[in-house]
Amino acid sequence: MSAPAPSPLAIVDAEPLPRQDEVLTDAALAFVAELHRRFTPRRDELLARRGERRAEIARTSTLDFLPETEAVRVDDTWKVAPAPAALDDRRVEITGPTDRKMTVNALNSGARVWLADFEDASAPTWENVVTGQLNLIDAYTRNIDFTDPRSGKSYALKPAEELATVVTRPRGWHLDERHLQLDGTPVPGALVDFGLYFFHNAQRLIDLGKGPYFYLPKTESHLEARLWNDIFVFAQDYVGIPQGTVRATVLIETITAAYEMEEILYELRDHASGLNAGRWDYLFSIVKNFRDGGSKFVLPDRNLVTMTAPFMRAYTELLVRTCHKRGAHAIGGMAAFIPSRRDAEVNKVAFEKVKADKDREAGDGFDGSWVAHPDLVPIAMASFDAVLGAKPNQKDRLREDVSVAAGDLIAIDTLDAKPSYDGLRNAVAVGIRYIEAWLRGMGAVAIFNLMEDAATAEISRSQIWQWINADVVFENGEHATADLARKVAAEELATIRAEIGDETFEAGRWQQAHDLLLQVSLDQDYADFLTLPAYEQLG
Repeated sequence: MSAPAPSPLAIVDAEPLPRQDEVLTDAALAFVAELHRRFTPRRDELLARRGERRAEIARTSTLDFLPETEAVRVDDTWKVAPAPAALDDRRVEITGPTDRKMTVNALNSGARVWLADFEDASAPTWENVVTGQLNLIDAYTRNIDFTDPRSGKSYALKPAEELATVVTRPRGWHLDERHLQLDGTPVPGALVDFGLYFFHNAQRLIDLGKGPYFYLPKTESHLEARLWNDIFVFAQDYVGIPQGTVRATVLIETITAAYEMEEILYELRDHASGLNAGRWDYLFSIVKNFRDGGSKFVLPDRNLVTMTAPFMRAYTELLVRTCHKRGAHAIGGMAAFIPSRRDAEVNKVAFEKVKADKDREAGDGFDGSWVAHPDLVPIAMASFDAVLGAKPNQKDRLREDVSVAAGDLIAIDTLDAKPSYDGLRNAVAVGIRYIEAWLRGMGAVAIFNLMEDAATAEISRSQIWQWINADVVFENGEHATADLARKVAAEELATIRAEIGDETFEAGRWQQAHDLLLQVSLDQDYADFLTLPAYEQLG
């Protein structure tokens, strides 16, 4: 008698969605189930290892390059696989969620790459998870258009040769997808996002002259990169496409990953296409890991920690040198400004800042950079065009002049800036506004002329937590305390109510957002990720 068939994935607590059967096919779910069976146990072990590493940092208040992987770093003979044609020129990349309007506009934006985001720019409602996959399928089959119900304006795809190349970002390893379960155990969100996208689109993308390309978020070690590499090897065999077809760009947005950049590229070398320099999540990771380290690790207001801060400069220059040494692309950070339709002066000042930032990145050797809005594509493009000309990248700039010691990456106290009372008010204001939108299913939110995502909320609540626990004294003489944070949050809630009116306020989730921000900002037991308790409240 043959063994019974393994349990299929169960769709749990989810209302049926239009056309979901095109995404949640039996064959696609069988693939996701197989990924879950094979790789979730290792995911769980690696999450436990994160906790162990955090405890070690709490004990020592330091980090260093790994002695056990020194052989990888000193071996000059290995390189990552050559970039496929579709990823050789990445001078401007636009980021955004996979809703229908963004899908059309990002593909049409003139950027070389679109980071199609299932992670920080997307609140993981079941509807967003499934319809985002559907929108990408429709884009590749040219069955997508969009009419804005408010303006009546219609959007349609440009010719194929004018469209951005898609690089999809699945969720981080820490997030589960509660609506897909196997024997009562939720499947990791990363495997759901990767699995559905890869299964439906890998061959289709090859036929279009591209391939299944991914951004890997929140990576904390080379062992997590090794897990992704093993997933890629298995997945390519499963659907019958050549090994090495997948390409992955890893976001170096945790402080521990900054010490393992070469090892991360090495683990993924047959599938690696580059590294990216994050900012808000990187700062969040520093606070999270060094929260017991005393005053020398206290960050000032987030907007004062620019990429020119010494410890951030050490990180970005090391990233460029590491990538180019190994033949990989180095991709720079985000220009998050959202142009104002009403204030030309605000735009002028912001555009000048964006240009200076992109000029610096291009001058430092980066091969491309991120923007959050189509209007910023030409500005970033001009900065990289000026340096690259007709060349697709500048991987020939090896930056051998760069020398970064382990201590340089965590020399937070080299920054001549202090936390301010206005910084506290901004962290509270942005945190409440972002979380409220997230709880309604919006992951990319324009706040005070900046496009904010979940990393924004993480650094905001982390700064509130850090300043209170470090007993920071602001320039006005007030101490950072839980009571002060509560007072500022109450004032902010009243300001929002006055701005939008009682009816709109009551229809939103403002009190819930206020309470959640204070919960993760004031709890003595610092939550690893804001999105974990927030996900429990997500519709």
